[in-house]
Amino acid sequence: MNVSEHTVPAVKAVLFDLDGTLLPMDQDLFTKTYFKLLAKKMSPYGYEPQALIDAIWAGTAAMVKNDGTKSNEDAFWNCFAQVLGEQVLTHKPLFDAFYRNEFQEAKAVCGCNPAAAETLSLVKAAGLRAALATNPIFPAVATESRIRWAGLDPADFALYTCYENIAYCKPNPAYYLELAKRLQLAPEHCLMVGNDVDEDMTAAETGMQVFLLTDCMINKSGKSISEIPHGDFSALQKYLRTK
Repeated sequence: MNVSEHTVPAVKAVLFDLDGTLLPMDQDLFTKTYFKLLAKKMSPYGYEPQALIDAIWAGTAAMVKNDGTKSNEDAFWNCFAQVLGEQVLTHKPLFDAFYRNEFQEAKAVCGCNPAAAETLSLVKAAGLRAALATNPIFPAVATESRIRWAGLDPADFALYTCYENIAYCKPNPAYYLELAKRLQLAPEHCLMVGNDVDEDMTAAETGMQVFLLTDCMINKSGKSISEIPHGDFSALQKYLRTK
């Protein structure tokens, strides 16, 4: 069989990244805004801003390295407590309250592209399932908020990942394999759509099909994207109609 005769497996589910994909944003600006809001919230409770931010990054790294043996939530808080002391565990309700309240102000530095909802409608009209494959480093309350900022609803997705409900992170291929398993599909029948070359396009290593959304593209390692289907939402919609 030559390449031209190769049959691409039919797509049965489309997995969407959130930040920079369905939710337009400058990742660095969003992170700075988020940290500033969190530091302001936690300062009265004895958290020095830079020490807090450093501990958040350490906890994030622990989630990224998670090997499936514990939830990302446990990976984060175990590391966070190691860095700042066990007393931080008593403050978990304060962090939960932050995501329900002050975190909402970060919406101001995000965009909202109507094409995201249009694309999701196209997916559903085609009889495909939609899943939200956002890097699960946030609690569900923060993930659900960001879904709504994008003009969508959590109920739009067959599943969405957050730090409570999964034990892997991007770019670990095991993350994508776990999503395919939960969707009860072979990876080859899934299409991963994302804006980060290093994190989202790793899905291809599992056999998933991929599409790189270039509106807010991140390509920190400067990889060539010439062999990856890519483009804006209009190009993505055209691509989906071929599936």
